[in-house]
Amino acid sequence: MFNPRRGSILCCLAGLLAAGGFMCALEAQQPAAGAPLPSAPHRDVVKRYCVSCHNGRLKTGGLALDTIVADDVGQNPEVWEKVLRKVRARQMPPIGMPRPDEATYETTISSLEKSLDRVAADHPNPGRTDTLRRLNRTEYRNAVRDLLALDVDVASLLPADESSYGFDNVTVADLSPTLLDRYVSAAEKISRLAVGLAGRSPGGETVRIVPDLTQEEHLEGLPVGTRGGAVVPYTFPLDGEYEIQIGLARDRNEHVEGLTEAHELELMLDRERVQLFTVKPPQREAGVSADYQPSHDNIDQHLKVRVPVSAGPHALGVAFLKKPSALLETARQPYQAHFNFYRHPRVQPAVYSISIIGPFAAQGPGETPSRRRIFVSRPANPGDEERSAKRILATLLRRAYRRPVTDADLQGPFELYRQARAEGGFDAGIEMALSAVLVSPQFLFRVEQDPAGIPPNTVYRLSDLELASRLSFFLWSSIPDDELLDLAIAGKLKEPAVLERQVRRMLADSRSRTLVTNFASQWLHLRNLASITPDMRLFPDFDDNLRQAFREETELFFESILREDRSALDLLSANFTYVNERLAKHYGIPHVYGSHFRRITLGEDSRRGGLLRQASILTVTSYATRTSPVIRGKWILENILGVPPPPPLPDVPALKDNTVDGNLSVRRRLAEHRTNAVCAGCHNLMDPVGLSLEKFDAIGRWRAVEEGAPIDASGSLPDGSRFADVHGLEQALLRRPEMFVGTLAEKLLTYATGRGVEYYDAPAIRAIVREAQAKDFRLSSLILGIVRSQPFQMRKSR
Repeated sequence: MFNPRRGSILCCLAGLLAAGGFMCALEAQQPAAGAPLPSAPHRDVVKRYCVSCHNGRLKTGGLALDTIVADDVGQNPEVWEKVLRKVRARQMPPIGMPRPDEATYETTISSLEKSLDRVAADHPNPGRTDTLRRLNRTEYRNAVRDLLALDVDVASLLPADESSYGFDNVTVADLSPTLLDRYVSAAEKISRLAVGLAGRSPGGETVRIVPDLTQEEHLEGLPVGTRGGAVVPYTFPLDGEYEIQIGLARDRNEHVEGLTEAHELELMLDRERVQLFTVKPPQREAGVSADYQPSHDNIDQHLKVRVPVSAGPHALGVAFLKKPSALLETARQPYQAHFNFYRHPRVQPAVYSISIIGPFAAQGPGETPSRRRIFVSRPANPGDEERSAKRILATLLRRAYRRPVTDADLQGPFELYRQARAEGGFDAGIEMALSAVLVSPQFLFRVEQDPAGIPPNTVYRLSDLELASRLSFFLWSSIPDDELLDLAIAGKLKEPAVLERQVRRMLADSRSRTLVTNFASQWLHLRNLASITPDMRLFPDFDDNLRQAFREETELFFESILREDRSALDLLSANFTYVNERLAKHYGIPHVYGSHFRRITLGEDSRRGGLLRQASILTVTSYATRTSPVIRGKWILENILGVPPPPPLPDVPALKDNTVDGNLSVRRRLAEHRTNAVCAGCHNLMDPVGLSLEKFDAIGRWRAVEEGAPIDASGSLPDGSRFADVHGLEQALLRRPEMFVGTLAEKLLTYATGRGVEYYDAPAIRAIVREAQAKDFRLSSLILGIVRSQPFQMRKSR
């Protein structure tokens, strides 16, 4: 039966729904065939709210909401899910218009949820992922690592993947000829490196240090007592000699920066000293004018050495020995950044590049982790080679294809093995077959095919093997390991108890850190930090050290919530964070020394803590010159509350700062912008949320004044909550935890299934959130809920 009080809320949604393609019309229209006509009280409610809000008519779209209200929920679940989302966020009726009391909101939400959940139970729809989904660049790298025990930075081999719905594992169904060529080239390089075959001539690689890295103090990963430099993980292809050459940073005049006295530069291999160099400034010739600057052309020419290195992964380190330094007495805290020649030049020399050339006098492939992983069988004599090759290939194919291997699977790679074996020997044959495996569609693509003969639009459960791949790519962004694959082949993985044990085992594995570096970094936009460079005139103390520290803090913070199985709400309300000395100085936190990160507990009055107080989030939601309450508000609505504002209309020009008085505060300027009625609808949602973060500047520093005037950081949410600052915003968000947790569940489901969340997924997400609430919203309960859900375990046939 229709509830008039529910109708009062739903009809007021017309204005917001209009932006999404809906229309509220007062004139009589025919409802859907067979639907009962609205009751008289409902007509009164429609007239009362729609007339008062919209003067009777909205002409966008083509769907009359007043007739939809009369329909059974099951006839228009997509519309009702949109209605429910807006009601839950209290976005309609608009602030300032007549609004129901909180009890009416809750009753309406509960009634709608129950109705929609019943419809979903009667007509299950788990959605449909693409039949073929290519491994993206991150998944490819991890799969190679787990298949071959070889960690290769594939960024130089493969292009970055485009993102959709916030993640780069969604739009990956295509494989263009150009991209295929890149995969073929990558496979050849990786297989040669994994097997350890010598090239025709020594190869080389140069690693360049990012130019805005300050190298005046100790850097993480290098020995204590050193400063600057870098640690370069590198896989040496063969046993042999390699020439290591170091280049120093130079200024615009090609002079080595900061070289005013002698410095000692240490080259290390796996933290053991290989060579200690001395770098000296050039000598000025007697009688030459004091204005003459001697050439620095040959200053770093001697910084090279040829050393024997065993094949396999090693850590190559370069750093200067740190000289004693005195604390400068200054009226203000000195700048920490030293890389900008024009404003804050380097005080001491810095490393610019590290080149590795070789091998010379190669002595063979050695015994590397990748060879141990590949060569599970060693032929005792030439007659035993084919048997060993088949065993090696069968083991590789099973892991690479994520399923049992057939004779037909072996045929192609084995034929390539034979051809290469005839020309170059056993190892060359394995290398050729391996390169074929790495470009096989069975490896490059995750395949989910409909069962043979199944009728269209039929809901079916994934096979255990498909479930194993979904699980491993969700939690590890990589292929299943042998234990998971064995259970899937045995048909036991779908058993609830077995599945839960595997999820908990995989979460405890170090490979689950991809939930931090891959999932969280995309959800929270941490990847954007690499491309952000604040205006150096306004923020002269920003450098790559700070950029890295921003990301490290948030990743360690998210990882602690994951590893300690804390409540997801702690992401907003935690009383701890992670800092090193540089970040602590940036935050104004005393008594933190050294380059390593450590966990600190924060006081009740601390300005730091959860995600909304961390410099990474505050920086990626700012412009290069100033904060942006608009971007910050949109980020919170989209990534925390799950109610993103509609996109701007195509015919509305962007508003520029110079359209209002530049002497006004950001708050006043935004208020001037909101006088534009076309823009006010969305900006009234975004701006008040973002303004609550205004006491954090564009690189996350705390400030109380702007241009000499106190900052007003008061704000509000669409539900009418008002608060004075970020603390009040956090408390308002925590009062309705289902909003944030539901958004996190949506993001996790999108990432886990590799497709965007649709209206028919909403009942499953609500069930996940309800089950997690009983366990204090622990992150593991959300992840388990995703894995147990219908969208994760089932699929709809085409």
